[in-house]
Amino acid sequence: MAKHWWKILSVIIILYTIIVGLSVKIPIIANNEETSRNLFYHVPMWIAMYTQFTISLVASIMYLASNDLRKDIWASSAGSVGVLFGLMGFATGSLWATYTWGGTITDDPKQISTALALLIYLAYLVLRSSFHDIDKRARVSAIFNVFAFALLIPLTYIIPRMVDSLHPGSTSSPGFKAADTEGTMMRIFYPAMIGWALFSVWLATLRVRFRKLALKKIIHA
Repeated sequence: MAKHWWKILSVIIILYTIIVGLSVKIPIIANNEETSRNLFYHVPMWIAMYTQFTISLVASIMYLASNDLRKDIWASSAGSVGVLFGLMGFATGSLWATYTWGGTITDDPKQISTALALLIYLAYLVLRSSFHDIDKRARVSAIFNVFAFALLIPLTYIIPRMVDSLHPGSTSSPGFKAADTEGTMMRIFYPAMIGWALFSVWLATLRVRFRKLALKKIIHA
């Protein structure tokens, strides 16, 4: 039980985020009104995505240095979980946009660049499925993964902050922290990022265990 403390912690934090996040009184910020609560779910999805894509990158680099297929399993597992959370982040963001921007899919630079980043990682998963040779698949996809991560940060973080955007925190739209004078939202927001990041790691470990079992069957077949 002791070694699973972080899993239990992730569940507790997520429950706290859901229950308190939907019931606590929050400040009314611009035209967001009650939709500001989506901050507790939308942004943590991105944090979980970044966490998994970082793990995937490190695992890919370690594979290229060692040719250890176990590192490739970590790279692919974290990559697929990262895509899952990225899609959930995009979905919650699009839902938010529907009620505050007047459209689900808009011409907002961050929404467009984030969609492009997700398409690149979806291409990574498709690329992996196109190879039957295990070693070749691992090496080619590892190289692609490095370049995918090199594009991820500029597309989802740097470029959107340099241009005019409807997103809070851009050059023309202030973030929520300044309006949250009593820190009510931040007391939920920061734990939420930790909780969902830990939960994403949990999902990745489960996928790694499954992939390792599948690899053993292939090797001993």
